[in-house]
Amino acid sequence: MSELKERLLPPRPASATNLKDSVSRPSASGRQPLKGVDVSGLKKRGQGLRSWIRVDTLGDTQVIEVDKFTMMRRCDLPARDLRLLDPLFVYPSTILGREKAIVVNLEQIRCIITADEVLLLNSLDNYVFRYVVELQQRLKTSSVGEVWQQDNDFGNSSPDYLPFEFRALEVALEAACTFLDSQASELEIEAYPLLDELTSKISTLNLERVRRLKSRLVALTRRVQKVRDEIEQLMDDDGDMAEMYLTEKKKRMEGSFDVDQSSLGNRSNDCLSVYAPVSPVSSPPGSQRLEKSLSIARSRHDSARSSEGATENIEELEMLLEAYFVVIDSTLNKLTSLKEYIDDTEDFINIQLDNVRNQLIQFELLLTTATFVVAIFGVVAGVFGMNFEIDFFQQRDAFKWVLIITGSCGMVIFLAFIWFFKYRRLMPL
Repeated sequence: MSELKERLLPPRPASATNLKDSVSRPSASGRQPLKGVDVSGLKKRGQGLRSWIRVDTLGDTQVIEVDKFTMMRRCDLPARDLRLLDPLFVYPSTILGREKAIVVNLEQIRCIITADEVLLLNSLDNYVFRYVVELQQRLKTSSVGEVWQQDNDFGNSSPDYLPFEFRALEVALEAACTFLDSQASELEIEAYPLLDELTSKISTLNLERVRRLKSRLVALTRRVQKVRDEIEQLMDDDGDMAEMYLTEKKKRMEGSFDVDQSSLGNRSNDCLSVYAPVSPVSSPPGSQRLEKSLSIARSRHDSARSSEGATENIEELEMLLEAYFVVIDSTLNKLTSLKEYIDDTEDFINIQLDNVRNQLIQFELLLTTATFVVAIFGVVAGVFGMNFEIDFFQQRDAFKWVLIITGSCGMVIFLAFIWFFKYRRLMPL
């Protein structure tokens, strides 16, 4: 991996090595130049040159520097498709099939796939280098297998053979699905213990951690959902899948070019034979009809074979997309289960909080009732402490009987209050 990085990364410019000397030396006019400004780098960025990693069909890698317009002419792509590969902008995952290329934007993998090469933006990201290494290994392994198969099967193609663009697309899909699944697994490992701790101990710190976890889950679910929708959209559209079969289109274009060249040669031969003598014996009309019918049948057979081949190619791509659709769908189900577990935990916490709230309301009602009962004794004491004369106040046991009656009435009121709220189900007891 380190050797591949050293070989793929662009060399350090000389302006960066001599930057300290250029900054320390004043200019001819006596002015001090701007510190930390690489003039050659600004000129290079002004030209729009970018470093690309090129991987051919044999697995050989090469670092090239191409500007935007050259890349547009090379891959026959509009500017809006190249904008999807710009690392300065964040775009959702996209797979676009064009006339001569496939534009892939899947997480960290941003590349252009043609029938002959794969072009990736040169980056320090480890996922880019892993993609290059994995693609190299698969291309070299497949090339060895094809040579062995041609030696043993006399040139018969294997039903499991995939064109170059599909193999490159498969590695990109595998890298994106593996990356998203690993993030989902890490989120699961972090989430379940935290949620279990939150159910046992509700605190502000645990609630804040769960809130951050839920925001990460929502963002990851959105990314996984976008990749799943993109694969599903390709599987539902046969035209887009047929458009992505670049090797077949290239062979057809080369075949049509050979046919045009042969037709031009026949026309030139016809022009040369104009002055040749014509045979007086003409072919019979029956043979002309037979030849015409045979040519029509041959053309129909060729068109049927081409349509069957296109259908088989679409089926091959559909099987490839379906395999990774199952993988990304399982990742989405994993995140959905985690979200449901978080929702269940939130419901459980809300039930606990409602229970505590009901207990507080119950205690408040009991305290209010006790305060009412005690207030009755305060009323009795206030009545007996008045300054006017009543004969009942002069009796010996009057105050004792008043306290007994008042206490009994307060106890009856308190028991009636408890019975009312218990049997009316206004509060849990």
